[in-house]
Amino acid sequence: MRPSLSAGQRRRLEALQAPVDGRAHLVDFAFEAFGAENLLRARLSNGLTVLVLEDSSAPIVAVHNWFKVGSRSEKPGKTGICHLFEHLMFGETKNLKPGAFDRKLEDAGAETNAATWCDWTFYHETVPADRVRLALTLEAERMANLVLREPQVASEKEVVANERRMRVEDDLDGWASEKLWELAFTKHAYRIPTIGSMEDILAFTPEDCEAFYTTYYAPNGCTIILVGAIDPAKAVALVLETHGSREPSTLPAEDLLPEPPQMEPRRLEVKKPTATERFQMAFHGPALGDADHATLSLLMEVLAGGRASRLHQDLVRIRELVTDIGATCGAFRDPSLIEFSATARPGVSAKAVEAAIDEGLARVCDELVSDAELDRAVARLELGVAQSLETVNGKAELIGFHETVLGDPDAPFRRLRQWQRTSVADLRRVARRFFRMEGKTVVVLLPEQVSP
Repeated sequence: MRPSLSAGQRRRLEALQAPVDGRAHLVDFAFEAFGAENLLRARLSNGLTVLVLEDSSAPIVAVHNWFKVGSRSEKPGKTGICHLFEHLMFGETKNLKPGAFDRKLEDAGAETNAATWCDWTFYHETVPADRVRLALTLEAERMANLVLREPQVASEKEVVANERRMRVEDDLDGWASEKLWELAFTKHAYRIPTIGSMEDILAFTPEDCEAFYTTYYAPNGCTIILVGAIDPAKAVALVLETHGSREPSTLPAEDLLPEPPQMEPRRLEVKKPTATERFQMAFHGPALGDADHATLSLLMEVLAGGRASRLHQDLVRIRELVTDIGATCGAFRDPSLIEFSATARPGVSAKAVEAAIDEGLARVCDELVSDAELDRAVARLELGVAQSLETVNGKAELIGFHETVLGDPDAPFRRLRQWQRTSVADLRRVARRFFRMEGKTVVVLLPEQVSP
């Protein structure tokens, strides 16, 4: 590893630890590993965490703001408010007219976007290295001074309602996925759709939004990540300059019910306007921090990772039962779902597809996969990590995600080492742990009968 800090950088950081009346100061700082690189972690007195990775490969900087709030934090009757804020945060503030946030960044040659999911919400910009102050100033402005009056809230509610119509109510796969999670979870908040229910979206008031905003959009609920051509000491100083006046909020203690074990299969079959039968299936899987999550991700690559995978070869190419098949293993803070989805070919029933997938899962529970299959899966996952590390934005997202979900930015590299140590016997063991037929949940969409 290269030296962590020069003597001058250390002196500049130590100077930031002096308390200043009415403003936050640097509490502590240290370097920690991010693969073979050094990542600076700094903690401010208002609770804000700052992570900085210097990367001078291009004169740009990725600026990410990750908030530890997602749909898991929502309550019945208030679902979808995290996603609504993803839209509201690009709107008017006390010091910025509507649209000014985006225009200022576009004029600076920056790119910006945001995302919300069950465990997190994040906002990001990629800016020229000499415009980092602008990005941080704009982020501080919308983090503290968002305008949440009736016209602003009503406008974005309609945008989100239309998004729900497009992605869920008018989209067969989106609708089936929402029902699958709702059926598989009976207690845990992961059963709440991130986009929210239509009834809740339309019912939000400015008062609801203001209460949510002042609680969760506070420095002690946020991590700022800066990756790119920036001096780490200068980066921390800029964050203090732009965010040092903010006070922390009182974050509510999380109150989530653990999901009880599923002891029998659950099934939903619904007629929809589809030309062929569609199939979605899930098993309860591990949390991202579970020791078996990395091993399971390898097994999922063997089963459904690309055209050479087992299920694609068997169901798409050889038996021609489906036109497509996909599978994912949820990467969540708490145990989530292992999902399979497929669209049956004309004349093929979803039951036939289900039986074929069940056969494939039984096979990996009974027999060892080949060394060649394991090597291919490891190579595909290694490539995915390598591609994420090609850009400053990719690095910032890796850091922000693993910091927010696990509190450990170096986790991707430990997963790499675990994949390289995994044996074919390990794959069979995790298959037996998670592919339990009594814990299966299935949603099937059947073609509607057309009246003559």
